[in-house]
Amino acid sequence: MARPRRIVLVRHGESEGNADDSVYERKPDHALSLTDRGWHQAEETGNRLRGLFGHERVSVYVSPYRRTHQTLHAFRLDPRLVRVREEPRLREQDWGNWQERDAVRLQKAYRDAYGHFFYRFPQGESGADVYDRVGAFLESLYRSFESPEHPPNVLLVTHGLTMRLFCMRWFHWTVPEFESLSNPDNGETRVLLLGEDGRYTLDRPFERWCTPEWYGITG
Repeated sequence: MARPRRIVLVRHGESEGNADDSVYERKPDHALSLTDRGWHQAEETGNRLRGLFGHERVSVYVSPYRRTHQTLHAFRLDPRLVRVREEPRLREQDWGNWQERDAVRLQKAYRDAYGHFFYRFPQGESGADVYDRVGAFLESLYRSFESPEHPPNVLLVTHGLTMRLFCMRWFHWTVPEFESLSNPDNGETRVLLLGEDGRYTLDRPFERWCTPEWYGITG
């Protein structure tokens, strides 16, 4: 099994929705573009990624949203070294179709009180739903490692919540542990590094905004 030396997770650059949440009333979430600041963030991240990968091959999976495709484009990776696949299971959490700003703000307040993992947006998804599809993707990804020609690097261009849930699934974090962590900033990365013992470790932790409230022995 040719496991990659690195699995790099990247959150897209700042989008129109990050800058102004009223845009969701006029434009679908999947169609939102990067702002000028978001393009700059993605370009800076691309500079670091090109230095990290060097001349090594990279297997790339990108969420089907416009802002993630634009982020990947801004990385300017060498097309001779990358294999790109669009992966719908890495999309953003679905919050319903058209979103009214005040309604979404109210739903987010409900989610904060109820819990990000279990709260389901009306006509949308809960964090648990995203966890399930990320888990299905992870199983497909792991099967791809069976190829002896698998590249030494994997790059996932995705969304903040999806990044946290990928790590939750990979490292077997508990729900309270997930709930205590914040999303990375736009353009931020987290890297899973393969050690000599055959285990992956995270290059740096997610910021923690509260102390986990443990329910039982798993804490």
